[in-house]
Amino acid sequence: MKLNLLTQIFIAFILAILLGWIVGPSIEVIKPLGDLFLRLIKFIIVPLVLSSLIIGVASIGDVKKLGRMGTKTIAYYLVTTAIAVSIGLVLGNLFDPGKGVNVSGVQKAVEVKQPTSIVETLLNIVPINPFKSLVDGEMLQIIFFALFLGIGMTLIGEKGKTLYKFFDDLAETMYKITGIVMRFAPIGILGLVAPVVGKYGLDVLLPLSKVILAVLIGSILHALLVYSSSVKFFAKMSPLKFFKGIAPAMLVAFSTSSSAGTLPVTIKNTEENLGVSKRVSSFVLPLGATINMDGTALYQGVSALFIAQFFGIDLTLSQQITIVLTATLASIGTAGVPGAGLIMLTMVLQSVNLPIEGIGLIAGIDRILDMIRTTINITGDASAAVVVAATEGELSEDMSVNVL
Repeated sequence: MKLNLLTQIFIAFILAILLGWIVGPSIEVIKPLGDLFLRLIKFIIVPLVLSSLIIGVASIGDVKKLGRMGTKTIAYYLVTTAIAVSIGLVLGNLFDPGKGVNVSGVQKAVEVKQPTSIVETLLNIVPINPFKSLVDGEMLQIIFFALFLGIGMTLIGEKGKTLYKFFDDLAETMYKITGIVMRFAPIGILGLVAPVVGKYGLDVLLPLSKVILAVLIGSILHALLVYSSSVKFFAKMSPLKFFKGIAPAMLVAFSTSSSAGTLPVTIKNTEENLGVSKRVSSFVLPLGATINMDGTALYQGVSALFIAQFFGIDLTLSQQITIVLTATLASIGTAGVPGAGLIMLTMVLQSVNLPIEGIGLIAGIDRILDMIRTTINITGDASAAVVVAATEGELSEDMSVNVL
């Protein structure tokens, strides 16, 4: 009996944990398998996002409808992000993760990059040279370029059909390549997860177990309460069907810690398993991989409380509200790549005058936290795609979940 892709990925994931735990740091020898899978995923991201987003915009055929979809998408992302960071703060207050913690064996030096201002971030969305943006993989600038190219093709009508066909063929080709790459997902996940388990073990987890537990519980609550209710209320979709349909992407996200790296899988799952149309998925999901960071925002709330408690600083209600606002706005423009959460955390800490050095306290477990928050990030993207598709009449109600 041939196992479907979800089952293969799950088996590889469990096997990776066992191998990492049993073999220890020596399991690092299989890391190139994971690195190869990541490179395969990354090599298809730019052409996939560019072509699918251009076709998604151009196929809408109505600039007003595009504006309506954009408004819905961004509103959904901002609201769920604000809820996520609020859940993180509530759990941070309940768990008190920073009180009585000794992390002398965990703390390490971290190079803190200076975050850009909101104004600079917004200006940077507009590319000076779109071809350089494509080469450098600047996702926000690529999205901006693709949006305007798609709009321009729509406005010129018949003259844009040749260009439309080119990008349509390119998009279909990239979907096929994505399917081929995904066949290697189980091997890639084995190479990604086992070295992490082998390297960190329990030594680094136990002193900061409250932080990990708070982020994990918060992520589960956010998924069950916010995403389940959203797809049920707006799309009349069973939450069980939703989570089963997006499960392969969730496992890939957990393994890679990259929203952008998981994007091809997220697109594939939402279209094939959840019935979201290509024009919606190609617009909502690339945007979400760049600006929607629910899991990262939740992590900001827990981490800020942890650092404040560790240094004996009591955060007022107004400061906690500031954290909510800052984390929500900082999610826009935060790259969907491993470790980007630390840069975002720098902005949050500065907003309430918490010691930036506190980042070093949780840097030792950031890889573990990154795996959790990335999973929630891409699940939030998928829920947004389902909600927007349903409200736009672009959701196939008869779609059955198929995780091959």
